[in-house]
Amino acid sequence: MNVVRKPDRSGTRGYAHLVEVNAPPARVWLALTEPALIRIWSGNEAEIDARKGGVYRMGKRGSGSREAHIDVFDLNRRLRLIYLRGDDFPPSNSAVVDDFMLDVRKADGMTSLRLLGSGIPEAAAWDQTYGRIRIGWERWMARIKVTLENPPDARKVRAKRADPPRDPPLPGLDF
Repeated sequence: MNVVRKPDRSGTRGYAHLVEVNAPPARVWLALTEPALIRIWSGNEAEIDARKGGVYRMGKRGSGSREAHIDVFDLNRRLRLIYLRGDDFPPSNSAVVDDFMLDVRKADGMTSLRLLGSGIPEAAAWDQTYGRIRIGWERWMARIKVTLENPPDARKVRAKRADPPRDPPLPGLDF
């Protein structure tokens, strides 16, 4: 299907992702805010000042990292990030926002993790960046699910190693 775009694309666009995770909201929250867990599902370094007004940075400082201001911090419920001007972002007057919402499904023991991204300019210069962000979060949310639902078995990990593990157990992975 071909999409005909207006020559003057002056609005903004967004994306929405939903993943159902078989884990309590507190674990899903840790996966979003604990740098050691973020490193597991994203493969990136993370620096998080987990509070309203804090900083949320993924990637190495100064080399392709994305840095955001934490606008909403509602423990185990909602995390809204407003991205600061990044080196890899084309020029814009728009605020790029990622809004994570967690809802528990008590009957199923599942947590719904929703992401609403918005504020990405419709300008052609943003097309590649938009695709990278949208698809990146889609993949990362799937990896959050896999990380939390299938944590490594500590006994198997320790049995394979002759030396003790270097990193202490990570909160939320239960080993």
